[in-house]
Amino acid sequence: MTAWLASIEGTDLGSQVAMALALFAAFTHALFGALQKGRHDPWLSRAAIDISYAVIALPFALFVVPWPEPHMWLIFAGAFVIHIGYKVSQAMTYSRGAYAVVYPVVRGTGPFFAVIGAGLLFGEHFTAGQWAGVAVLLTGIFGLAVYNLRTITVDRETMVPALFWAVVTGMFVALYTTYDAYGIRATADPFTFLAWFFLIDGLFMPVYTWRRWRRLPSSEIVPLMKRGVIGAFTAYFSFGAILLATRLDNVGEAAVLRETSTVFAALIAWLMLGERVGPRRLTLMALIAAGAVIVKLTG
Repeated sequence: MTAWLASIEGTDLGSQVAMALALFAAFTHALFGALQKGRHDPWLSRAAIDISYAVIALPFALFVVPWPEPHMWLIFAGAFVIHIGYKVSQAMTYSRGAYAVVYPVVRGTGPFFAVIGAGLLFGEHFTAGQWAGVAVLLTGIFGLAVYNLRTITVDRETMVPALFWAVVTGMFVALYTTYDAYGIRATADPFTFLAWFFLIDGLFMPVYTWRRWRRLPSSEIVPLMKRGVIGAFTAYFSFGAILLATRLDNVGEAAVLRETSTVFAALIAWLMLGERVGPRRLTLMALIAAGAVIVKLTG
């Protein structure tokens, strides 16, 4: 698999595979966000997911993939710090705001800064048509957030701080998207980065939330850990797919395509969380999808 991925980097086939991976990451990331916004405390949901994917990654990191090159340890340390900031701000967001409102803000803020970061770090530059596509996509995303804010009735008293933390989370999304793309390109074997990333990344939240775990009723531990295992595999598909996409093709394009996750999130909010989807929201979702298509076609 590693050799095949290396052989298609920078090719038309690599671009097509990257697009498919980014769209798959969009769907699984929306599902991943919904798993954190369910009936359990978002802090504990994230901790359950993290410890699950760290345990799963352990044997692969130690016995399956090649050992990381010496320079990778500093890169892993940077990723660890950045993802702590992302997770804390995300939990602050989800514990204060309705999923259908805050998720579009998080995802709308991320691609704009990710495109800028990719230009600075990797020398990628969008065409005028691609920037027009970004504008269409962001119009749909933020329009969806504003519409949901006007119509939704839950968590309204905490919505202002929730929106603030949603913007902060979006900035961390852009930061980790760009930084992790750098990390996965810095090692010969991309699966080495993925295995060690998930192992190291899964250590912080279980320790940080230890006091919350002690207050959790014993009857909730098994359901929460089941959610954690499901979330762990979802994280592998979501984050693994987008990281491989950024290695195969442009980071900015992959970041924008992933933000079609907002469309999937709206559907999940309707099907899983009981939040209503009407014609206006469907129209805004169509704008998001159209923006992503424009970015890809004009690249």
